[in-house]
Amino acid sequence: MRIGILPLGRPTFDVDFAQQKLAAMLQVLDNSGHDIVGSRCLLFDVDAAEEALDKLQQAAIDRLLLLQVTFTDADVAVKAGAAFDVPLSIWAVPEPRLGERLRLNAFCGLNLASHALGLNSRTFSWAYKDPELVATDEIDLLLKADSVASRPVVKPSAEFADKNGAAIAQNVKGKRIARIGRHPDGFHTCAYSASQLEEISGVLVDELELGQLFDTARAISGDVTAEIMDNIRSVVSGLENVNAQELDKSLRLKAALDIIGSDNSYDAFAIRCWPETFTEYGGAVCAPVSMLGEQKVPCACEADVYGALTQLILQETAQAPVFLTDLVDIDISDNSGVVWHCGQAPVSMRQPEVAASATIHTNRKMPLLYEFPLKAGQVTLVRISQAFGETKMVLAGAAMLDRPMAFTGTSGVVRFERDANLVLDDIIASGVEHHMALAYGEHRPLLRSVAAAMSIPVLEL
Repeated sequence: MRIGILPLGRPTFDVDFAQQKLAAMLQVLDNSGHDIVGSRCLLFDVDAAEEALDKLQQAAIDRLLLLQVTFTDADVAVKAGAAFDVPLSIWAVPEPRLGERLRLNAFCGLNLASHALGLNSRTFSWAYKDPELVATDEIDLLLKADSVASRPVVKPSAEFADKNGAAIAQNVKGKRIARIGRHPDGFHTCAYSASQLEEISGVLVDELELGQLFDTARAISGDVTAEIMDNIRSVVSGLENVNAQELDKSLRLKAALDIIGSDNSYDAFAIRCWPETFTEYGGAVCAPVSMLGEQKVPCACEADVYGALTQLILQETAQAPVFLTDLVDIDISDNSGVVWHCGQAPVSMRQPEVAASATIHTNRKMPLLYEFPLKAGQVTLVRISQAFGETKMVLAGAAMLDRPMAFTGTSGVVRFERDANLVLDDIIASGVEHHMALAYGEHRPLLRSVAAAMSIPVLEL
């Protein structure tokens, strides 16, 4: 076959490492016996990818293969799926868990693409394999038109109805989310309809501009930030090791969110956290998100309103702080996955023998973020999902393992109840969003009854 390739990457990740992985992928493809055409360089933006797509349209290809070398948003995947009638495949690259930064974060890119392609009814085959370990038959399977995974079964929730779930659904009704800024382009996982959200949950959404948050933060007095600093010294070490001016700006965001929330009776936030908090304002909102989560005021990054709704529901169910996390890796050989976010898990989730430390954002190089491994114990993961344009509750149970930190920020290694290969298949086939809410404890029975009260079906991973 003639295979057209699009190697996708972002310059904010480890470009040298990404180029090494791309070279290994190209070597595997060149040895496959197929005719490989298209760019052999990383395409770092939509314009470069569109130019490469235009050239491929002149090449009479039999299949289009997206090489997901680092994280990217899903815009190119959607454009590519619409531009070609030929079968579509995606090959994403794992990376080692070394306790260092996420150098590629390619799984999250695959996750975003699966959701966006599902919304557009575009089927695709996929692989999540290290090119240095991939077998020839696995590449052959990736390039077969009939290797598209089947969608998992979504079950009606009416049989789980009880008064406890109905009470939680009633308690959530009427709560208010402040969406501050619009979700990033290409993050189809964070798109929402305020009217549909209100219809299923009774939760209301106000839409604010980022400028309001920044202006409020700039007006905060130094006494307020000094008080916040005093409060966090007991839970985080190394504050003196980060840029003091940027740290002050980060703490001002916490105070600003407190004011906006109190003045308007907001119960949760969905915040466009990047790039503008760094590029326009000059400080990270990650640690403030952790602080608010500990106060049981959930915050969803990337302006993920359904993520904030999910947090509200899980928090009401668990009666404990929640963490909106990405699943960034699944290792079938280890039968485990990694949940991670930059540095915003509530500090009560840290391993008790490990202090939280102050750090900077790995890509944007500004404070304040928290860094610690998540403590061992039973966890529940949940998402109110719009995958395939159909509202559902996605559930998973797992054990957080007593492992060293897999990646910098706040992360933990989980072992799902089902084998990791089955969970991996279901996540991509279901098109579920890349954010899931996590709380410690077993909460699925009660969450199933909440789903019944909301009249939405349940998908168990």
